[in-house]
Amino acid sequence: MSIEVKNVTKLYGEQKALDVINLTIKKGEIVGFLGPNGAGKSTLMKIITGYLSTSEGTVLVSGFDIITQKIEAQKRIGYLPEHNPLYLEMYVKEYLQFNASIYKIAKKEVDEIIAKVGLTSEAHKKISQLSKGYRQRVGLAAALLHNPEVLILDEPTTGLDPNQLVEIRNLIKEVGKEKTVLFSTHIMQEVEAICNRVILINKGKIVADRNLKELNENQKQVIEVEFDFKVEKQFIVAIPHLKSASNTFNTHWVLAFDTTEDMRSKVFDFAHENGLKILSLTTKNQNLESLFRTLTT
Repeated sequence: MSIEVKNVTKLYGEQKALDVINLTIKKGEIVGFLGPNGAGKSTLMKIITGYLSTSEGTVLVSGFDIITQKIEAQKRIGYLPEHNPLYLEMYVKEYLQFNASIYKIAKKEVDEIIAKVGLTSEAHKKISQLSKGYRQRVGLAAALLHNPEVLILDEPTTGLDPNQLVEIRNLIKEVGKEKTVLFSTHIMQEVEAICNRVILINKGKIVADRNLKELNENQKQVIEVEFDFKVEKQFIVAIPHLKSASNTFNTHWVLAFDTTEDMRSKVFDFAHENGLKILSLTTKNQNLESLFRTLTT
């Protein structure tokens, strides 16, 4: 196993931040770590990296104990914390070469990492001149410099615009082909786009651990649609495979289907046949959303 967390508890005074956590993550998995703010995600990640100690329990990274074999364990970890710590007055390449010198890594390998994370065009700029998306790339490059076996990413997409989100997602998925990735977020869409497994934590306890592919295969397909005119339910129920229909307000409907077929085309056909225009239409992974809401409220 790349990561083994055994009976880990973390106390801050009398407050229990983590309550007997057990999990294992295999090499090559991209695992989404979901939970509301304050659930314990960052605390567990800091314990796995050795930044925080446990009150009870043990953590192994690639077989090395993060407490008793800390240096060996940390050699195998790349970490991008929630608040990406960068020296803004340094140039991108200068900063990465500085980090490389700590690991005693050859300068040519810095150039390879710069190319890998898409920073070639920005390498000679000061970090202060970069957008947040590119700053995240710098942080990811620093985490990858020593070719770690395990990559820990804490909220790496927070505050990014839609284009930057897609770029960072693709980059993490590419990196995940070679490494074990633990990816913390509170945004379910990020888990769906990047991960193959989801772990849900709430109030310091793991409340769900699911394979995302299986979850998606079993999901109830939900479509939210807004028409230009109000529609009576007696007409809506004519749409094939409809399991339930809820008129949330005026012309807005939430439609649930019990089929794996993409039902958006059927909703469009319904609108056309009834002389309606669709003003908005979105689909949702109702299973993951429902699981989150059920287990964290």
